[in-house]
Amino acid sequence: MNATMLESLIRDVPDFPKKGIIFKDITPLLKDPRAFQFAVDELAKELVARKIDYVVGIESRGFIFSPVLAYKLGAGFVPVRKEGKLPSETEQMAYTLEYGEAILEIHVDALQPGARVAIVDDLLATGGTALAAAHLVEKLGGKVETISFLVELNFLNGREKLSRYNIFSLIQY
Repeated sequence: MNATMLESLIRDVPDFPKKGIIFKDITPLLKDPRAFQFAVDELAKELVARKIDYVVGIESRGFIFSPVLAYKLGAGFVPVRKEGKLPSETEQMAYTLEYGEAILEIHVDALQPGARVAIVDDLLATGGTALAAAHLVEKLGGKVETISFLVELNFLNGREKLSRYNIFSLIQY
């Protein structure tokens, strides 16, 4: 198994969630046990040396990888969710994504000051979602050690928006 084989398991879905967008569907990769295990192991390799305290997962597909990575690293898992989905007091951050605007939230007590954090999501497009998550982590006093993605869409230049952070992506288009 290698990254090229993983790439072959990601299908393009045209005009989803709206016309003009080509959605990268990772569900075929997820249902393949060897591919999913390889992807998680490769993402974990990048994080091990960073001595991560918390893996922050971004709703919704970031939730697929982040708890598994937290388990593998012996770290805590912290969800960053869309507005109104967390049950306790939150910090908020508005952001722009490829096809709209949204608000992300994190519990105010999710991280201790100085905590070493890895932010994980499935895909880096324009970088707005990951940047909002990074700002939330920093608002709580956490240190963003890295932001990791299964897939990166290079042509959307999201890495530029995140230039002050260490970025890792397993598959690049």
